[in-house]
Amino acid sequence: MSYKWNWEVLLQPVATGEPTTYLGWLLSGFVNTTILTLLAFALAMVVGTLFGVARTVPNRLLRAIGTAYVSLFRNVPLIVQFFAWYFLVPEILPTALGNWIKALPPYTQFFTVSVFALGIYTGSRICEQVRAGIEAMPRGQRAAGLALGFTLPQTYRYVLLPVVFRVILPPLTSEFLIISKNSAVASTIGLLELSGQARQLVDYTAQPYESFVFVTLGYIVLNFLILRLMAWVRSRTSVPGLLSQ
Repeated sequence: MSYKWNWEVLLQPVATGEPTTYLGWLLSGFVNTTILTLLAFALAMVVGTLFGVARTVPNRLLRAIGTAYVSLFRNVPLIVQFFAWYFLVPEILPTALGNWIKALPPYTQFFTVSVFALGIYTGSRICEQVRAGIEAMPRGQRAAGLALGFTLPQTYRYVLLPVVFRVILPPLTSEFLIISKNSAVASTIGLLELSGQARQLVDYTAQPYESFVFVTLGYIVLNFLILRLMAWVRSRTSVPGLLSQ
C-alpha cells in the first residue's frame, strides 16, 4: 500500500487562516452532529407522538391528517426534504417571514433547516411506531380510562402512552441511532457536521484515511453514548411483566 499516513496533519493550523487546527474542525463537526441529533430526535418524538395519537382517535379528520403526514414525509427521500426545506419553504411562506429566514446567518439557517428536516422526517417513522403501540394495547385499557371519568386526551396521557412508550422503547432506540447517521445529509445544504468537516479536511490536506478514521470513531462514540442513554432510560422506566422488558 503506497498511501503515506500522516496523523500530525490533524494538529496543523487550517489553511483558511482560522484560529484552529484540522482536529478542531473535526471536533466542531462532532459537536454539531451531537446537538443536531439531540434536537432533531426531540422534535421527532413530539411530532411523531402527536400524529401517532391522531391516527388512533375516533375523529376521521385527525386520522386523515395523520395518514397524509406519514404518506408524505416517510415516502419522500430525506435528501429531497432537506432541499425542499432549505430552498422551497422560505419562498412559499409569507414574504416578510421568508425574507427574515433568508437574512439569518448562514450557520443558523443551515442548522435550523437541518433540525426541522431531520426531525419531521424521523417523526413520520416514530408516528407509525406510536400508532402500532397504541393499537397493540388491549382495548379494555382505553375503556377503563374512560370509565374512570378521564377524558380521551387524559386517557391517552395517563393510561395509554406511559405503557406504549415503554413497549416501543427498543425501536425508538433504533430511530435515535438512525437519526445520528442521517445527520450526515445535512452537509448537502452546507452544515459542516462530522462528515462534512471530514470532506473539507480531505479537500485541504489530501489525507482521506486519517479524516475518515476519525469520523468512524466519532460515530461509534456517539452511538455508544446513545445506547447507554437509552439503556439507562429503560432501566429507570421498566415495569415487570411488560413484553419489552
